[in-house]
Amino acid sequence: MDQIKFIVLDEEDLQVASAHLQDAVVKVSDILWRPQEKRFVVALNRFDWESANADEPKFRRRRAALRFERVQSCKCKDMNPAGKDTVHNLLAVEFAPTDMPSGVVSLFFSGGGVLRLEVECLEAELADLGPAWVTTCCPKHAEIEGVAVAEQR
Repeated sequence: MDQIKFIVLDEEDLQVASAHLQDAVVKVSDILWRPQEKRFVVALNRFDWESANADEPKFRRRRAALRFERVQSCKCKDMNPAGKDTVHNLLAVEFAPTDMPSGVVSLFFSGGGVLRLEVECLEAELADLGPAWVTTCCPKHAEIEGVAVAEQR
């Protein structure tokens, strides 16, 4: 499996990044908001869906980083910044334009957690940081009262 590294400059790029990040696990302590630098960085363990959907499926995770530049504010919903050891499951990353090129980037987590970034423009990077490791679990999704919930199978 090749490591991924690419720049996100528009909504289409972000959709590709979101697909690669679906079911990544994120520890609260690995979320970094640097307001003076207008930078938001999250380190995560992304699930390798390409290997899982191959002819001979293999379940793997890989350490990766997602970085956003030109971030004006960062807000969270249903996520406790003080719970540093809490692990959240990332479902999707989306962009909603406001006054182009600015807009809002939302990172949606299972259980209803959301990180909301107001950005001057969409400028991000997704990069794998190291080798993959084998995992015995493959995420699957269920819907409970209209809310997507990730489970491990």
